[in-house]
Amino acid sequence: MAGVSAQSSHRGMVNFCVALFERFIPDPFALAIGLTFVVALLALAIAPHGDAETVLTAWYGGVFNVLTFAFQMVLILVTGHALATSPLVRRGLGTLVGGISTPAQAMILMFAVVSVAAWLNWGLGLVIGAFLSREIAQRVRVDYGWLVAGAYSAWSVCNSGLSSSIALSQATHGSALNIVEKITGHTLPMSQTVFTLFTALPTALVVVVMCAVFIRMRPAEADIVLFVEEEIGPAPSHRAARAGRRGVAGSFESSPVGTVLIVLMGVAAIGHEWLEKGVSVELNTLILLFLLAGMALQKSPVAYADAVREAARQSGSIILQFPIYGGIMGIMITTGLAGLISQFFVGIASASTLPAWSYLSSLLITFLVPSAGGHWAVQGPFVIPAAQTLNASIPATAMAVAMAENVANMLQPFWAVPLVAIAGIGIQRVLGYTVVTFLVSLIIYGAAILFLTI
Repeated sequence: MAGVSAQSSHRGMVNFCVALFERFIPDPFALAIGLTFVVALLALAIAPHGDAETVLTAWYGGVFNVLTFAFQMVLILVTGHALATSPLVRRGLGTLVGGISTPAQAMILMFAVVSVAAWLNWGLGLVIGAFLSREIAQRVRVDYGWLVAGAYSAWSVCNSGLSSSIALSQATHGSALNIVEKITGHTLPMSQTVFTLFTALPTALVVVVMCAVFIRMRPAEADIVLFVEEEIGPAPSHRAARAGRRGVAGSFESSPVGTVLIVLMGVAAIGHEWLEKGVSVELNTLILLFLLAGMALQKSPVAYADAVREAARQSGSIILQFPIYGGIMGIMITTGLAGLISQFFVGIASASTLPAWSYLSSLLITFLVPSAGGHWAVQGPFVIPAAQTLNASIPATAMAVAMAENVANMLQPFWAVPLVAIAGIGIQRVLGYTVVTFLVSLIIYGAAILFLTI
């Protein structure tokens, strides 16, 4: 009876959170606009350079300074989407789901697949999570909000993986975001960030613990909201128009020859780069690898173009939000508001506690600048010099910022937008569940930073 009572308590808390988020959390784009004015008012009130002219010019500059990075992030998303929608990957997902018969089995599969995909590539993880949710919901009677929230929670480990913007940029020579190289003169290989005990252990723990927690807080049978199937895929008009094309143009666009040539060219280019400079996986290389893999699996140029067109439609709201958050970032940097936040924590830190204070300040900044790369541009210039001055661990300090991104993303809806768009569900219902992920991962990553980075 005690177990039943505890489970009912968990469900009651989750139901309360879902209702709270559905009532009070606006659309993510509207939230970004609201945060803009909150940050502007804070800058005017307390920032060192918070006059109205500086706020306005900083916002204008920030809107456009973020465009290069924003396009890189969108490319990661659309190439991941195109790869995930390839026939081979979709058949693989169907095969995986074929043996699932219970909600618990569904959630275990979800965490196993999505966490690995997200660790490899955050865009791939988002898309795999959405499509796997749809595949499972068509075969197993589960609450769809619970299932998609599990996918987003499994995705949360992405900033500890190979596509982590912070880890990748610090490993990339000449990157505009490589704050470590600018200050110390050397890059920070991923063997010192992603492939370390203080990063890998809490990441694995979050996956295992949150999977168990989600199974425990599964909605009661009476509260289940089922998935309603909607047709997805490239617009029929494109397919119909292409189906009628004849001659050289029609043959070439549906032939795998062009794809093979581009894939061979891309592989040769990456191979040459690695022979010249050594093997490294930085942001642009990762984008190209997923582009080539997606093209190879989609086979023809027209099939890949359709897959990317669908991905661009699903990522539209993210594209819209990047300039707004770029403006927020501009205000925070130029007025000194970000420095004020970071320096407060840095000022009370020691060599052993700097990573932990960086983690806490990162949690706050992430809510205002949810892109890890943009966030790093705000916080990195303060915490890395502090680490050098205090002789603190630079890798641990950098990854503490990234781990806080994992945590805060469970309440900041920015990155949930493409997942819920593809899955076809309201974002507020998902966040009602992921508030639990926020609390659990906050403790796990925090403990790792405190005890494994000493």
